[in-house]
Amino acid sequence: MADITGILPAITIAIPLVAAVLILIVGRYENIREGVTIAAAIAMLCSILAMLPEVLSGARISISLLPMVPGGDFALRVDAFGMVFALVASILWLLNSFYAIGYMRALKEHAQTRFFFCLAVAIAAAIGIAFSANLLTLFVFYEILTIITYPLVVHVETPEAMKAGRKYLAYLLVGGIFLLAATILTYLLTGMTDFVPGGFLAGSGSDLILRILFLLFMVGFVKAAWMPIHGWLPAAMVAPTPVSAFLHAVAVVTAGVFGIVRIAGWVFGMDLMASLGLGIFLAVIASFTIITASLFALTEDNLKRRLAYSTVSQLSYILLGVSMLSIAGMTGAMAHIPIHAFMKITLFMAAGAFIVSAGKESISDMKGLFRKMPVTVLMFSAAAIGICGLPPLAGIISKIYLALGAVEGGMPILLLVIIISAVLNAAYFFPIIYTMIFEHPDDERSLDAVTEPPLTMLVPIVLTASISVLIFFFPSMPFMDLIEIAIAEITQSVIP
Repeated sequence: MADITGILPAITIAIPLVAAVLILIVGRYENIREGVTIAAAIAMLCSILAMLPEVLSGARISISLLPMVPGGDFALRVDAFGMVFALVASILWLLNSFYAIGYMRALKEHAQTRFFFCLAVAIAAAIGIAFSANLLTLFVFYEILTIITYPLVVHVETPEAMKAGRKYLAYLLVGGIFLLAATILTYLLTGMTDFVPGGFLAGSGSDLILRILFLLFMVGFVKAAWMPIHGWLPAAMVAPTPVSAFLHAVAVVTAGVFGIVRIAGWVFGMDLMASLGLGIFLAVIASFTIITASLFALTEDNLKRRLAYSTVSQLSYILLGVSMLSIAGMTGAMAHIPIHAFMKITLFMAAGAFIVSAGKESISDMKGLFRKMPVTVLMFSAAAIGICGLPPLAGIISKIYLALGAVEGGMPILLLVIIISAVLNAAYFFPIIYTMIFEHPDDERSLDAVTEPPLTMLVPIVLTASISVLIFFFPSMPFMDLIEIAIAEITQSVIP
């Protein structure tokens, strides 16, 4: 069993890649194609769950696949923090696959074989990022994720979509150049690229060089969508809603913030971050992004674009937690990855349901939707309340840790940022809820044909919202247990 476990990281990544090939082969038979997608999603989740007990015991699972440079193989390693990302991505890929089947069929979308092929390769890249043992491996999977998601962004092939796709590639490929430069500089300074709990850069270069290196990493992880390098994300909302959900909750944006946390805890280390003043640098970026993106969200009438700016704001909570350089702050940062993912994918899937069932994309057109789509509207409302940090959704957990981290790290001004953000969250979410539940449509007949979406769409919406509630009531679920182990790994370098 130990030998099997040792190769499970590679098997986990291979599963969706094999599925992608099969999807191309059987593409014209939609039932078989969709069956392959679901079977692969289930198999990948089972493979990850098979590794979970060993990781929860504090062990790591490693495998070297290909020598690249001295001190830097193409290698996989499953640790607690990587397992958090992988577990979230695998659960959500399964649910999003069911949702995507219902969505694409309902709208009779074209090029569905290409769509499911790209999603399969993209999830393989995301898991590769989660399981990367070093910077070189992470860079390879990070760039694969960029390239393979481009066809998803431009799926509808309108002039607007093609323009958004060019913007998407321009931002992310340039970011990849910076990430490669940061990886090379790290190797030149240390002769290694392996992730080490507590970091390995201390004493390897001057303060100026290390500050420049951190900036290179920050720009390299442009997928984190911090301002002002966020413009690609709202533009990408021209993509089908399952793609939007994938970008925001399953892989792309999450991969960006995952990378920054990995760099902070396993390359630099918190002590070095503190001595270089990088906590203050991160705090300024995160605070500016959190507040400004929320203000942008207030101005958007298109629901998906409002949700996009919400993501820009919310994921900078993770950067804010890292900036606190404290145990509570880092815990809040890591916890916000799965917590935000389940709530945000609920919101996007509900937004897609409004498009499919009611043909509504603008918030101002969603008056009275609750009467015809009560379950979808309630799930959307629950997730929105959770994003605002209110019980009984899990959003309050990460925000409590972040609030404690601000105090623990001696940065009470960041507590004010969190409070202001919570008020702004309510300001851009509560009017949507009010519009859908309490306002009357301008033309009552406009809702005559509106119903709940197909079960393949509705069930995933209910499940993701329910998981957000379960995490609130049972915070010791695997996610928080894994985060505790990850914090323990780097606790030697975290300022108490």
